[in-house]
Amino acid sequence: MINSGKKIDVLCVGMATYDLTFIVSSHPKPDVKCFASHYKECGGGPAANASVSVSRLGGNAGFSGYLGYDHFGQIHYEELLENSINCDLVIRNKFPTRLSVILAKPNGDRTVITYEEKTPLIKKTELNFNLAIIKPKTILFDGHESKISLLLAKKAKSLGIITILDAGSVHKGTLTLLPYIDYLVCSAVFAKAYISSKNLNKILNELTKIVKNVVITLGKNGLIWKTDNSSGKLKAYKINAIDTTGAGDTFHGAFALGVAKNKKLIDNLIYSSAAAALCCSKIGARKGIPKNKEVESFIKRNNLSTKTDIIID
Repeated sequence: MINSGKKIDVLCVGMATYDLTFIVSSHPKPDVKCFASHYKECGGGPAANASVSVSRLGGNAGFSGYLGYDHFGQIHYEELLENSINCDLVIRNKFPTRLSVILAKPNGDRTVITYEEKTPLIKKTELNFNLAIIKPKTILFDGHESKISLLLAKKAKSLGIITILDAGSVHKGTLTLLPYIDYLVCSAVFAKAYISSKNLNKILNELTKIVKNVVITLGKNGLIWKTDNSSGKLKAYKINAIDTTGAGDTFHGAFALGVAKNKKLIDNLIYSSAAAALCCSKIGARKGIPKNKEVESFIKRNNLSTKTDIIID
């Protein structure tokens, strides 16, 4: 049971990894050896990173996911605590912590390799708490812990708790959660694969038949959105990207916090985009997640073009 006196703004549910990031001049070809110019290690994983994003941006975050009792799991657990994340719902066991190796090029492009060994998904019986008592303002799912996520999403719906899905790709976890989600914030990869189309306008229309509020992130091309009463396109901030790992996680955490605080949608999208852009300025996903003052200062220095009620080609 969560024992903190603080009410949770965002409960992030899903994957935690430990990230080893190497900056390389190019992605190595078969049978070629190369050297990394820089190296960073830190905790990672979509939901875990999002929880850090919520906390650094001024919200109260909780994380529910798996961390082993091994070396990497302990370091990650302590890192979450240092970032003021409520970890009462973190499940720990003998199975290894998931490990990711990230090869990032100087332009920010990266390849991510995640190793799970035989670490199983968290069972429903392992998560013993009363959501009605905790009652976070929002729950952000990344779809990776599908068993407990479905249980929580159904309960959240009955309790009127706002749910948000970070859908990076089409898989069992994301597909199972869709009927219980209030906000779908997905990648173009997910959107195009799920609707089987390349026409973004058609995709938005189809997705909003399933989920009331949809945001599709397009990387350096910004994002598009559609709700019951608005649709539009937002350009991306121009930055010198060093490592794009974690930018999406930062966006999702910032967005979920904005929803929890009843922020106006367009303001929330601009703020979340700024937070994601700043995350790309440092090596290592967790290292680059900014604080609220940094984001607000960045927004003041940069004007972002917004178009509303448009048709997306």
